[in-house]
Amino acid sequence: MKKYILLLSAIVITITSCTNGPSVEMAQQAKTDDSTITAYLAANPAIKATKDPSGLYYQVVKQGTGAYPTANSVVTVNYTCSLIGGRRYDSGDDFTRPLSDLVKAWQIGVPHVKAGGNIMLYVPSHLAYGPSGAGPIPENAVLAFDIDLVSFK
Repeated sequence: MKKYILLLSAIVITITSCTNGPSVEMAQQAKTDDSTITAYLAANPAIKATKDPSGLYYQVVKQGTGAYPTANSVVTVNYTCSLIGGRRYDSGDDFTRPLSDLVKAWQIGVPHVKAGGNIMLYVPSHLAYGPSGAGPIPENAVLAFDIDLVSFK
């Protein structure tokens, strides 16, 4: 009987530690990402970024005109993506996609500008590609996106 109780206890401890691990790691990663972004912004005082409750930092460089896009909009943008303060990974001209299909950072940030506007996003990893990365973008990468909103419908 003691053997079964010990085995059951070991299983419960194992399951409990597995469910607590990722959330603790995610919280620590979010703190690390925020420190990286705030250090970058402090080193670049010309950037006047606003922090969204999600952890995204953004700066509206040019507001644009007309209405704002919504979560249901199909956006056309010109963009560049780089590690914050570092290597450029990707860019696109006349890139068109439903906003809802894009990384969470874009879903949060792009609706802050109107057509013809420009926004800079300073993105913690959980709002981009997270612990898995994407192609050449490494795991837990803190990214900067420079986005021109060409149009939306």
